[in-house]
Amino acid sequence: MSDRCFLRVLPLPSGNWNSLVEEWCCHADPFANKVLLPRETDCFLGDTYILVNALSETSAREMTAADPVSSPPASENDLAQRSDENTRVICKRCKAVLGERVSSDTIKYYITEIVIQPTCKDFSMLPRSCFVESVTAQCLIDFSSSRNTFRFIIQGQDGKFYLLLWLLNSDTLLAGNALSGHMFPQFEERPRPRPCCLELRNAVKVLYHPGIKHRNKELVSEWEQDAGVHSLTFPSHTCLELLLLLSSSTRSLPASLRCMNSFQVAFLKM
Repeated sequence: MSDRCFLRVLPLPSGNWNSLVEEWCCHADPFANKVLLPRETDCFLGDTYILVNALSETSAREMTAADPVSSPPASENDLAQRSDENTRVICKRCKAVLGERVSSDTIKYYITEIVIQPTCKDFSMLPRSCFVESVTAQCLIDFSSSRNTFRFIIQGQDGKFYLLLWLLNSDTLLAGNALSGHMFPQFEERPRPRPCCLELRNAVKVLYHPGIKHRNKELVSEWEQDAGVHSLTFPSHTCLELLLLLSSSTRSLPASLRCMNSFQVAFLKM
């Protein structure tokens, strides 16, 4: 994104706000068939994303397919998949999915895929895994404090389920090597840790159940019907990164502390 100056930065209501309109109004739904879209100088904040107006964006134009070539008729599934791919916003450099086009002039960016760089001070980039870990932890804390929600279903933007996450506490301090952390050679390279360099980090303690390969289907169904559980949507590759982060944290714990009531235990650093 180019440099933008937003005159209004407003939070969006929760994803199921429209289903509660009948409880608020004694007459016909005034919001029927209406969506909340930002103006050119607006930025709307969702649960795991931001909405911005794309009229002045030159780097986030709608991606179009290559020149058409003759091909056999496509099935309905193929057409749906192509339509989904054409609405994605993809980084031209690394080809990562940054978000999707909501309408002709509105783009949704996921908060785990972009960095808002301050203009008034120096800014140091975090490794990818540290950034995803910190953003996810902060998101869980915000929900627990503002909406009294502690259980979450993590799903991809394709609708697939990846994780059941239960926030246990948010006031944990972790002592460890300042250069150590979750090692993901497939994501980035890090220097070898120095044993004499220690630091304290704020962290959240979570319980989780992985949901890939159709695991824990009954528990997922139970949580989906529970009003106290909130769904968080991230890009699919970010859900897999988060699962690897949690698994790495679990493996770093003593064997006797890795499980609690059939859930696996992990820590996410701030």
